Amino acid sequence: MRLERPPFLTLDIAGLLGGVHGGNIVNAVVAFLFAASAPVAIILTAGAVGGLSETDIASWIFGCFFINGLISLAFCLVYRQPLVFFWTIPGTVLVGQALEHLEFAQAIGAYYVTGALMLVLGLSGWMRKCMALLPMPIVMAMVAGVFLQFGLNLIFAIRDGFIIAAPMTAVFLLLSAVCPLGRMMPPLIGALITGVIAIALSGAFDLSESAAPILAGPNLYRPEFSWGAIVELALPLAITVLAAQNAQGFAVLEQSGHKPPINMVTAACGVGSLIAATVGSVSTCLTGPVNAILASGEDKGNHYVAGVMVALLALLFGVFAPVFTRFMLATPVAFLAALAGLALLRILERAFIVSFKGAFSHGATVAFLVTVANVPILSIGAPFWGLLIGFAVSFVLERSDFEKLSVE
Repeated sequence: MRLERPPFLTLDIAGLLGGVHGGNIVNAVVAFLFAASAPVAIILTAGAVGGLSETDIASWIFGCFFINGLISLAFCLVYRQPLVFFWTIPGTVLVGQALEHLEFAQAIGAYYVTGALMLVLGLSGWMRKCMALLPMPIVMAMVAGVFLQFGLNLIFAIRDGFIIAAPMTAVFLLLSAVCPLGRMMPPLIGALITGVIAIALSGAFDLSESAAPILAGPNLYRPEFSWGAIVELALPLAITVLAAQNAQGFAVLEQSGHKPPINMVTAACGVGSLIAATVGSVSTCLTGPVNAILASGEDKGNHYVAGVMVALLALLFGVFAPVFTRFMLATPVAFLAALAGLALLRILERAFIVSFKGAFSHGATVAFLVTVANVPILSIGAPFWGLLIGFAVSFVLERSDFEKLSVE
């Protein structure tokens, strides 16, 4: 086995408490809001399409947050990096489509196969070798293509929810431009507070629906192994986790100066997927946008503290999934879109700089365009094809860049 050994096996209480400050707190809150809003709505939509019961969906959400929260907490503490795990969003969409003609037990059987495949890749060390073959400009171009939508959503939020998103953006820009003010209150904190005030004044927070149960009640499922379901779901799920979402997470962390344990993360995704499958949850992945938000703080050494806070929030969300899900879905879309867009602005800027400043620019351009087009092929999401096609274009047109990369 070629797993990266954790550098820290003791709990640094003083370091944890020292990292609990405004910047990390707001990054953790924004990252968690991102994970607990639109992605949860995607689960609800997939469950509805598949005809799942309320208890099935509650169990699915419980696994996504509680099980992955435990994994995230362990990784953030022992590696002292923002290593937050959640679930594959494009995989959720894929499963929702498949549930139109597959039984839920058959999909769960495919989850087990996906988890076993990722565990083998992590334990064997093959995943790190595969990642080493992918030029960073092409990977970051794919990341830029994924994150571009969040930047556009900020513009759409200002258009559609002006009274909420416009003041948030104005305060963010003011605090970013005036350094003394920015040191007193980080720009994202100012945007968050402004958004809360705007929501309160506008009365846009709507909890008028009937009361939901307080505690989640996870179900235990017996899988059904069907060749049709395995062929349709297992490999595409593994690809969306490893080549799309994990690749995003690795790229944004490396660009922030971290060294994520690629093989150990891959193995953890496999183990997490196997455990999550027991309660009907889709496959585990290292999240890209959430870790990008956490790694955007100035103090790199304390980024992991924000990850710990997200993990703790995820555990709470998992236990109280019905209540928190209803609460998050009652929050105006413009607020969530503006907050996520503002948080990812610098990350998007960095992704563009790395992608197009030098080597592999042709492949990076194609990878970006394919990802932005967001056209799935063979039920596999566009980020994977962006990586594959961008790599192929560079291999044909930029062989000299590959030669320089091999020398380095």
